[in-house]
Amino acid sequence: MTTATESVSAGSARTARYVIYGLLGLFAAVYLLPFVVMLITSLKPLAEIRSGNMLALPANPTLDAWVKAWSGACIGVTCDGIKGYFWNSIKMVVPAVAISTILGALNGYVLTKWRFPGHTLVFGLMLFACFIPFQAVLIPMARVLGQIGLSNSTAGLVLVHVVYGLGFTTLFFRNYYEAFPDELVKAAQMDGAGFFRIFWRILLPSSGPIIVVTVIYQFTNIWNDFLFGVSFASGENAPMTVALNNLVSSSTGVKEYNVDMAAAVYAALPTLIVYIVAGRYFVRGLMAGAVKG
Repeated sequence: MTTATESVSAGSARTARYVIYGLLGLFAAVYLLPFVVMLITSLKPLAEIRSGNMLALPANPTLDAWVKAWSGACIGVTCDGIKGYFWNSIKMVVPAVAISTILGALNGYVLTKWRFPGHTLVFGLMLFACFIPFQAVLIPMARVLGQIGLSNSTAGLVLVHVVYGLGFTTLFFRNYYEAFPDELVKAAQMDGAGFFRIFWRILLPSSGPIIVVTVIYQFTNIWNDFLFGVSFASGENAPMTVALNNLVSSSTGVKEYNVDMAAAVYAALPTLIVYIVAGRYFVRGLMAGAVKG
């Protein structure tokens, strides 16, 4: 009787596992379908796109659309491709992510290990900043950038994204450091370690998981942002997302869907690479404190 019961339980568990894997595979296929269509279309000549099925594999694969999207597509009045705008986004996202991550770590450190009168209020105000919609800060940000001479510049976009993302990075690090043993900080203080020495030598080396979470979160949001980019930059200073919108929205000349799709894949590649390289650490970081507290 026991053996029969165990066999039924094992069979039920196996069936449940197959069902779960099947559903996950189905959801993954649905999620990846747009990217597959983009990739397939970008490898087809324009004539084949117009005469064939969009899900059909390319009969004569070619990288001409990729080359043209990178260095020959017309965006506005110039036909230099998206490469310049791609590097604009790189020059924007790297410093913005680095600065907002370091400042968020320092804020979380102060709010948990160097508490001061009113620290709860300060944290509450920074947390409130996480819920302010993009549209509400456009006019104040535009006035500030104009007054300090950073309007229509990559440096101005860096400042905007650092300020807007600081509430989120502070929240992540504050919740992570809340679970960090206070005894280690007190022991370091007794040994003569100061504010920054404790931060650089004790807390920061132990912050790998939450740093990965913050970097992925900030990189994704900043790279994919369109509203701030189109509001605070234009022309040759525009980021990748704005250039991509201008490319696919053009109403002059022949509509080259393969070039549009190649440009869209270029725009998606950086975030895709970040998730492939560091995605497994993202979940570990979340479990280690990013959503606790």
